[in-house]
Amino acid sequence: QYQSRYYTIRSLQDTLVIDVVIHEEGLVTSWASGPCQGDEVGLTDPKGSFAPAPETRWVVLAGDLTALPAMARIAEECELEVKIHAEAPKPIEGYFPDYADVTWHQCAPGESDLAQIVAGVEWQPSPGYFWMAGESAQMRELRRFARHTMGWSSAEYDVMGYWSEARGTARRSPGRHGRGPND
Repeated sequence: QYQSRYYTIRSLQDTLVIDVVIHEEGLVTSWASGPCQGDEVGLTDPKGSFAPAPETRWVVLAGDLTALPAMARIAEECELEVKIHAEAPKPIEGYFPDYADVTWHQCAPGESDLAQIVAGVEWQPSPGYFWMAGESAQMRELRRFARHTMGWSSAEYDVMGYWSEARGTARRSPGRHGRGPND
């Protein structure tokens, strides 16, 4: 059955480059760990959610390994000063542009302290924009933080659950995405 996942295009020159996190198990891990060159994949229109208002003066990005490609692309394309909080088992030298202000937060594989990291950020006065992505349950907690603790409007932040620890390797129902090409 056709399965879909969203990924950030890291670059597109002569070759389409997509960074993928390899976990112990998972649908994309199974595919990406094997010989996938030449496999057929489907592409859709960009779904980018990074949308700071014109008056925005600062940008803070935060995320786990799954958010690194999107954060790198935002840092490369954003004309504003960008502060990045990247959570990974170890820093990945050279992953972000040299001019980006990056703080690496080390964590054990499968663990995350993103909620505590974000709560500890020294926030500048508005207008600013906060973008974050990671595990879905933590992102719900961080949406509440942005809305209730910080008092931001929904136009001042975007927090997305990229994956779910609870779902693991469960297959998604085609649901609203429709039927696959072989159905």
